[in-house]
Amino acid sequence: MDTKAVLFGLAFAVSVTAASPGFSQQAPPPSERAKQTEALVNRAAALVDKNGKAAFSEFRKKDSEWFHDDAYLFSYDMNANVLLNPAFPKREGTNVHGQRDAKGKLFHDEIIKTAETMGSGWVDYMFPKPGQAEPSQKWTFVRKVTIDGTPGLIGSGFYPE
Repeated sequence: MDTKAVLFGLAFAVSVTAASPGFSQQAPPPSERAKQTEALVNRAAALVDKNGKAAFSEFRKKDSEWFHDDAYLFSYDMNANVLLNPAFPKREGTNVHGQRDAKGKLFHDEIIKTAETMGSGWVDYMFPKPGQAEPSQKWTFVRKVTIDGTPGLIGSGFYPE
């Protein structure tokens, strides 16, 4: 067999596999932190579906189950308007559509798309930890909710490193 043909075939197979979206990671590696984040979002979503924006006052309380260390909840409507972000309160009332992370990913748009199309799911992107300027890898779990009759989402994430 021709060595060039074998090498070409191998290179082709590797490039197709690397480019295939089926091989991208759709969730963080299994960990206690990932389970806790998903459970937190699911509990928060149930509270928002029941109490609407009134639940946000609980989510803003520092050193609570909802907001401690680098864990916090955030909420957007489906037009990318930030409704809740206690770790970065200046973001509330802003529109984050089209913003890119340090690697160019339209991460807010991806978060909204995940909630809209799948109901819930994981999104990874680069984002600064609270109190820091340099971005770190972050995994966020989001769930679609209805906030006082308006479609939206609730989410929380963690930094694996």
